[in-house]
Amino acid sequence: MNRCSGILMPVFSLPSPYGIGTLGKAAYDFADFLHAAGQHCWQMLPLGPTSYGDSPYQSFSTYAGNPYFIDLELLIEDGLLTRDEVESQNWGTNPRYVDYGRIYESRFAVLQKAKDRGWERDQAEVAAFQAENCRWLPDYALYMACKRHFGMRSWTEWDDADIRLRRSPEVLEQYRTLLREDVELFTYLQFLFFRQWNRLRDYLHSLDIQVIGDLPIYVAMDSADVWAEPECFQLDDQCVPTEVSGVPPDYFSADGQLWGNPLYAWDRMQADGFGWWIRRVDGASKLYDVIRIDHFRGFDAYWAVPYGETTAKNGHWVKGPGMSLVGVLTSWFPQLRFIAEDLGYPTPGVQQLLQDSGLPGMKVLEFAFDSRDTSSYLPHSYTENCVCYTGTHDNSPLALWKDEAAPEDIDCAREYLGLNDREGFNWGIIRGGMSSVARLFVAQMQDYLELGLHHRTNIPGTQSGNWQWRLLPDEATPALAAASRSCTAAEKPSCFIVNLSDKAKDPGAVRRGPWFRRTALKPSSFGMDQKNPLSDRIPFIQPDAPCPAPWPGRGIAPPGCPG
Repeated sequence: MNRCSGILMPVFSLPSPYGIGTLGKAAYDFADFLHAAGQHCWQMLPLGPTSYGDSPYQSFSTYAGNPYFIDLELLIEDGLLTRDEVESQNWGTNPRYVDYGRIYESRFAVLQKAKDRGWERDQAEVAAFQAENCRWLPDYALYMACKRHFGMRSWTEWDDADIRLRRSPEVLEQYRTLLREDVELFTYLQFLFFRQWNRLRDYLHSLDIQVIGDLPIYVAMDSADVWAEPECFQLDDQCVPTEVSGVPPDYFSADGQLWGNPLYAWDRMQADGFGWWIRRVDGASKLYDVIRIDHFRGFDAYWAVPYGETTAKNGHWVKGPGMSLVGVLTSWFPQLRFIAEDLGYPTPGVQQLLQDSGLPGMKVLEFAFDSRDTSSYLPHSYTENCVCYTGTHDNSPLALWKDEAAPEDIDCAREYLGLNDREGFNWGIIRGGMSSVARLFVAQMQDYLELGLHHRTNIPGTQSGNWQWRLLPDEATPALAAASRSCTAAEKPSCFIVNLSDKAKDPGAVRRGPWFRRTALKPSSFGMDQKNPLSDRIPFIQPDAPCPAPWPGRGIAPPGCPG
């Protein structure tokens, strides 16, 4: 991957008059904004249909698209809906936040009308779509139809054990006949989603913008994936999990985190060459150009908690598939690029797996400036083969982090990156990330907008108020795009940062700190405007300059000083 930068913003965060972001005009407008801003990547969260809690990481299917993202204006243009039908619904009253309760009630009511008009009209295209997706679509459509039939309860609670346990092909066909209308509905909605998605993705590619998507390591228990292929998971003969996923107790949580996802039957998966995973990544390739593997460390070792436990305390570590799986995926999909989410405290095993795989890991700037200890997230420690983030969807936006973090940590960031009020805190952090040797830099959209309190995407460990934040229609302005473009290293090849090991190749290079250097440029060539030159942002530290005293309580010297 060539060095470039991108913006993290979920599809649901796009502006829309209909309560939630979609694949319509606002998505194309945001693509244009990214292009104008000199960005080459749009990172999204998982695009699957969401379950209770509205988390994109708990989806009814690892293959399907979220019907909420189907754009209603495009359906009006296609003659599948009328404007009165759409505008008569209550989509919520606050354009800043998604009201999922309203969306759930209103969205499927109008989508049913679209299906009623389009099913017969589009039959030839739908049939082709069904044939192309025959490995997952029939099971998904039947699964969702059965969920409706059984009051949207999890499949583990369905009253009919024959369909719950998929005891025979005859039972499946009986339910397909009984629930034919709903099976058609959920089939047609996937057809509509992917038709709109493919057009949007083609447009993004025409602007040289790649899509980065998340692949959660685990799938939800309440999903078509587990229901359709229970043999791939650690379940008993009644499809009850024997152990479930989580993470052990640590400094932040005395009880650990009990995620509750079913664990994989790795031995059985490996016996057939990891076919399930090959199909899963193949499905993801229809959505994304770059796949971020969430909780990558679970491939090395995972925390298994006995089913029925109320906390994660009593779990134990189990060896994962490691390179046996990762090697299969990278060899099967050479056209895809992967990012390994290796955040936290990587064990030697995880570090070795990352090295063996050759995948880039993640560096989060909000984790870098711990005034109490040396951090592996400080930019001078980066290799080129990594992805630098201001923060992930689970982190506070920079403006909020500035208020929440210890003052000593913020002082550390200010000194390390040479932050100043004229440049602005957020822009200084962004500039610092872009100035690292990381091949890819990603910031949250909230960081470019300098939004803080009440603008988080997700707060881990909380059950409400997440996955709701939205961009307002007038916020992604041409002025913001121009400011971003001026600060984007990808648009300034002469500003690309190189390792100090290259110093001998360029004796005239200017050294500014131990973690990066660049050739001397006009003050206005890397920055937001001529009144705020780069030299004002990080003071030059010459090789022979005396070193200031180390930061209090820190085991390393400030930038420009020997370790």
